[in-house]
Parts: sequence; C-alpha cells; structure tokens
Amino acid sequence: MADYDLAIIGGGVNGSGIARDAAGRGLHVLLLEQNDLASGTSSASTKLIHGGLRYLERGAFLLVREALSERETLLRMAPHIVRPMRFVLPAVPGPRSPWLLRLGLLLYDWLGARKILPSTRTLDLTHDVAGQPLLRKFRTGFEYSDCWVDDSRLVVLNALDAAEHGATIRTRTRVVRAEREDDWRLILNAKGRRDVVTARVLVNAAGPWVGIVAETVLRMAGEPPLRLVKGSHIVVPKLFDHGRGYIFQCPEQRIVFALPFADDFTLIGTTNEEFSGDLDAVAPSAEEVIYLCRSVNEYFRTKVEPEQVVWAFAGVRSLYDDGAGRPEDVTRDYNLELDERYRNAPLLTVYGGKITTHRRLAEDAVGRLAHFFQVRRRWTSTAPLPGGDFRWNAVEARVGQTRRQWPFLDEPEAWRLVRAYGTRVDRILGDAKRREDLAPFFGPLSAAEVRYLMRHEWARTADDVLWRRSKLGLTTGPAEKEALERFMAEQSVAA
Repeated sequence: MADYDLAIIGGGVNGSGIARDAAGRGLHVLLLEQNDLASGTSSASTKLIHGGLRYLERGAFLLVREALSERETLLRMAPHIVRPMRFVLPAVPGPRSPWLLRLGLLLYDWLGARKILPSTRTLDLTHDVAGQPLLRKFRTGFEYSDCWVDDSRLVVLNALDAAEHGATIRTRTRVVRAEREDDWRLILNAKGRRDVVTARVLVNAAGPWVGIVAETVLRMAGEPPLRLVKGSHIVVPKLFDHGRGYIFQCPEQRIVFALPFADDFTLIGTTNEEFSGDLDAVAPSAEEVIYLCRSVNEYFRTKVEPEQVVWAFAGVRSLYDDGAGRPEDVTRDYNLELDERYRNAPLLTVYGGKITTHRRLAEDAVGRLAHFFQVRRRWTSTAPLPGGDFRWNAVEARVGQTRRQWPFLDEPEAWRLVRAYGTRVDRILGDAKRREDLAPFFGPLSAAEVRYLMRHEWARTADDVLWRRSKLGLTTGPAEKEALERFMAEQSVAA
C-alpha cells in the first residue's frame, strides 16, 4: 500500500492549491518543494487578481470570464490578503480609441458577474485626484475594478490549510528520481538526507521546472508543450498618495501597471520576454528596467530613472505552448494532461495557469483524478483560507478590534498584522500586555512573529520572512537582517 494517495511536485500556487483541495476532499497528500514555498514564479507576479483586460482583444472571452468569476470568490476566501482595487486607465490616441476602451470595459463588467466590486466609470483627470501624478495632456480616463493580492502569502496559506486538513508539506526537499510501477516510488533529497516515499498518483506542478522534472526526474521522452516567458518588475519610492492603481498602454499593444505597494513604494511591471537559461538565476535585465522606466515616464510627471529602483525581481511563467508568435499573445489558460497507462501509476502534468485561477485549476485537477479515488465533493469556493474567516469589508473593523485587544500596537502595526494574518493575529500576540513581551525586535518584526512563521509557516531563513512571508525586506537594514538570521539559526537549533 502506498504511503500517500497523491504526491505533488512544486510548492507554488498551483501545487499548494491542489494540495489544499485534495486534502480537504479526503486524500492523503504529500507536497514536495525543492526550496521555500512560493520561491519561484508565484512570488514574482504583479500581485493582481484580475480577468486580464487585454485578453478581450484576443478573443479569450472564456478565460476572462472564468478569471473574473474568481475575483470575488478569492476576496471572500481571504479578505486579509486580497483586497478590491480600482484601476485608472488614461485614454490616449491610438488603435485603442476611447470609445473602444469604454466598450471593452463594459464587456469586462458584464462578463465579471459582479456582486461586490463597483462598475466602470469615466474620469475627468483634470479634476480627479488620480490625474494629479499624470502629465497634463491626459484629460480623460476610465476607472474599473479588480483585486490586489499578496501572492506569496496566498501560496503559504493554501499550504497551511492543506496541512490543517492532513497534508504533509515538505519544503527544501528535492525529488531526484521517480520510479513508475503500480505506484510511484519517489527518491528524495532533503539537505543531503535520502528518503523514499510512495504514492498512488503523481502531479507535476513544478511551474517553469515542469519540463526539467519530466526529463530528469520522470525520464520521459519528448518535448513538453511548454513556453517559458519572463516577466520583470521594479519597485521605486511611491509616485502617488492614493490607493488606486494605473494601467498604461504602451507600444506594440503592451501594457504596464503602476500599483501602490508596501505603503511607501510603487510597483511597476511587467515585461514579456522569451526565456532560456538557468531557472535558479532569474533576474531583470538592464534593458527591461529601462523599458519599465520609459513606459511610466510617458505618463507620470515625476520621472523614474533606473537608479531610483530599490528592488527589482523577475519570474518565469510556464505557459502552455499554443503556437502564438509573441510572448504576450501566448494563452494564460491552464492545461492539465493526464497520463494513464496499463499497470503504471497515473501522472498529471500542469501547464500554465494564473494566480487568479489557481483555485479553479486545483478543483479541476482533483476532478481529473477523482476516478482513482473516492473523493468528497468540491468545497474550496466557500471555505476561507486561514485567518480569512471574516467579512470581506470588515478589515478596518478587525484592525480596530486588534488595537483594542493589544493597545500597545500603533495603527500601521495593526494594519500590517491583520493584512498578513487576519483573525490569526492572536496566535502571534497571545497574552502579550506590553511590546516588550514580544521582544526582541528586528525592525518591525517581533520575535513572537518570527517564531510563529517558523513553527507554522515553514519559514527557515531571513529571506523567507522578509521577502515571502512579508515584504519587510524593503525597509529592513543589514544589521537587523543579520540579527534576524542569528535568531532564526538559534531557534532552529533549539527545535
């Protein structure tokens, strides 16, 4: 008898989403990630839950509709890490005329089946506050709704919910070989230690590594239908003071977003470049940074120069190769390929997908495997992620309640904690009566928070905490990071 019903390779948003769905439907699940959760593409997104406005002009109506239907589902599931955001689209001369943009946004609203998010409206940028950061030539624009998400925390919370439904989550564990017979026999390497586990079904959800896993671990012949596309982002000191985002039209029908980020910064992205090379060394090129600066400089009064960039990151999207010419034209829809062979354990390979549709992808993936198991009914669309068990519009009330219970917190601290942990703030702050009860501190991070992340969210290094469980790496100094690293090393030894 196999150790597990289902083993999943890849701790990104797709792998963790499948683990959550399958564990909640009664399967014995193992999730394997060679690094940290969300250490690849899933922490390098534009941080949006959206339908993909630009996909409308490519006729991808079904993809847009499915993605739009997920916005409010995810908002209700995780109101602490997902929040509504209004986006400003300035009208400019060109192939997308103002009337065509308005028509597209009306279609976007109609496909979205909105119950929470407000509809599109026309803006007079000469009087609206959203027009103040823009060049004076932009006089008219449109405002529409999508959602913002803390992408890496979305992955972690999916994994946490999977674990709370009985799944085993193993990070820093590489699958070095998979032997396929009646069951899968997986040979693992965890920090030099060899281990062997068996599973009835294997899922390859390794994202951009899916082809490498197929070739070197599964030893499968043939080229997978995979297209690798790199998307780069830059972060600069904030360019505007309101909470709306901007979507800018660029040459060759490309778009670039400029979004409020981590309180004091602006996130700008993304690019679409074909990728080949080392997946463990993905970074924005100088040309991409210059392109992003030039793109927003066509719109903002305050010029952005490469030397102002405080952080730049890139991720590689693993897209299903549909034969499209340009990278930006490749489908963002997902594709699930089930390999069933007589007297061979099944293999499900995941191609493509978006953060927005990860829950539906996971639901479909488990559905494709349902005839191998006795699974319970679908459940994730109405079940909150850990910490998200409150109304989508009650975040401010949660912050107020948190400050009343722990009055030593100032307002920005309370907002940050609620935005990260929701109702589970109490698991960090506990019975603390004074700030000193949480000490020592590493910048805004308390030892109590770090211990929680290590014990419950698989954090092992300072980067896990500063860049994936939070974005506090933007404001944490070298001395504070060094102190954090020492503290975490001591905690690991003590454990």
